[in-house]
Amino acid sequence: MTVKITYFVHGTTIDNVQDLATGWSPGELSELGIRQAKELGKLVSKKHFDVVFCSDLKRAVDSAELGFGNKYKIIKDKRLRECNYGDFTRKPSDSFKTKMTNYVDKSFPNGESYKDVEKRMSSFLDFLKKNYDGKHIAIVAHQAPQLALDVLLKGKTWKQAIDEDWRNKKAWRPGWDYVLK
Repeated sequence: MTVKITYFVHGTTIDNVQDLATGWSPGELSELGIRQAKELGKLVSKKHFDVVFCSDLKRAVDSAELGFGNKYKIIKDKRLRECNYGDFTRKPSDSFKTKMTNYVDKSFPNGESYKDVEKRMSSFLDFLKKNYDGKHIAIVAHQAPQLALDVLLKGKTWKQAIDEDWRNKKAWRPGWDYVLK
């Protein structure tokens, strides 16, 4: 039993440009984000996916539709949402991004913890195992779900996943591959 996963992050949002944490807010793609989403579809056009899943938050849905909507069925799934930052939603990212490990076990005030995201992603992976064995799926989502995949599928601790996150070095690329066995 194997499911191949290629993970894509949504395009840059207006909040990203302003260094605000969007969390569970819908998030509007910036002009750059719209171009990134369209370009992503072109960059990976030689890859074949059986289906594309995305978070149900607007910025991920828009990115998935702009990049893949003319080629693949897109399925929205709320388990792929960003972490709920609670009181930090739409606040400056630097108000917590340097201390993300504080919220691995403890929830953000009026939000959720990274372990809560891990539980959602674990449920999503169980769903994939049951329904997509032998398939190659794409996911378009956010930072926390990707970090949860690093924990669940690559055996990293949350601290490692956060410390080694590509976003720290701005080392974006057109997709990260994972294997679910």
